[in-house]
Amino acid sequence: MEQQAIQPKYRRILLKLSGEALQGDNLFGIDASKLARIAQELASVTQLGVQVALVVGGGNLIRGADLCVSGIDRVAADQMGMLATVINGLALRDAFTRKFIFASLMSAFSIPGMTETYDHMLAREKLAQGKVVILVGGTGNPLVTTDSAAALRGIEIGADIVVKATKVDAVCSDDPIKNPEAKRYTHLSYEEVLEKRLGVMDLTSILLCRDGGLPIRVFNMNKQGGLKRIALGEDVGTLIDNG
Repeated sequence: MEQQAIQPKYRRILLKLSGEALQGDNLFGIDASKLARIAQELASVTQLGVQVALVVGGGNLIRGADLCVSGIDRVAADQMGMLATVINGLALRDAFTRKFIFASLMSAFSIPGMTETYDHMLAREKLAQGKVVILVGGTGNPLVTTDSAAALRGIEIGADIVVKATKVDAVCSDDPIKNPEAKRYTHLSYEEVLEKRLGVMDLTSILLCRDGGLPIRVFNMNKQGGLKRIALGEDVGTLIDNG
């Protein structure tokens, strides 16, 4: 008897990657092996027919908050951070191309010759064509985090879920590295995250997802196959929704 093909739970996901996910042991810059691993993880998901958009941060290259401490204007620091996300996006697109993953790089601000300018309808069209859409430049505005950009873009492109990649297995009541007794959550409501100030994503992004009815799944990107398991509907990490 012929086996039935495995059907993914989600049609379209928005993956939020921090810049740190791209860095190696030097805690700075871009590591080629990390890029290749991310590309492999995405390939396993796109092969299921799942459409993937990706928002990437820039903390592996520039942190706006750190620049402010050194005396640089906050707006200028954030603009530098947005440019860092473009560099990361270029690196990801190259890594995806090497894995024969068709990808489009779209920026919140115009960079002719390097990226396409973000348009939510164009992004939807490219996703429907089976391309991975890499979204860089945040929202194009200073004082807004890439977490908020991920929530906003997820709503705009009609994603079924925002998947937040982290270095820990789930959302915890405290830093599990510093406090081994920290409580691990498998399911939270938006209100619980806001009330407990758990630091999953910034408050604005949680409010955007709540008001847009967009669930969030937080998981450990360092564990192989996690993204595919989420796409298939497995209970990985922590789910945040209306409860």
